[in-house]
Amino acid sequence: MPRRRPVPPALPLLAALPLALALAGDATAQSRVGEVSTTFRLVGPNDKVVVERYDDPRVPNVSCYVSRADTGGLSGWVGLAEDPSRFSIACRATGAVTLPQGLPQSESVFRQSASALFKSLTVTRMHDREKNVLVYLVTSTKIVDGSPYNSVTAVPLETPPR
Repeated sequence: MPRRRPVPPALPLLAALPLALALAGDATAQSRVGEVSTTFRLVGPNDKVVVERYDDPRVPNVSCYVSRADTGGLSGWVGLAEDPSRFSIACRATGAVTLPQGLPQSESVFRQSASALFKSLTVTRMHDREKNVLVYLVTSTKIVDGSPYNSVTAVPLETPPR
């Protein structure tokens, strides 16, 4: 009877890589506003800063603009690069902003992959009842640890909360 070879530990991970890359995908922004190259790469696309627009899915007339670093090169081109945790956010009212019924005090409203498997950019909405504004915070999360890099913005509400 022939002796069976043990399966290398990395083989299941390599088999799952195409699925992980497909799930990680690129940005889930409603609109990519533009980009600026920041570092020339001989192989693959350049590093760049990307600006994307996200409309709050539960609060009408609020649009958030997030700028983020996008790693280029060969690893960025094939989707294996981990983007740096550097970003900025600015949210603006594009019309009258009123608080919908049943909106939680704090809620994650956008999430986007920042690496092939373990890192994501997250935008969280918080309601500051005392000042009657919605506060949007962008952070980076990882399975093991997050990042201290963050950015915050606020949008005033038109009417006082009930």
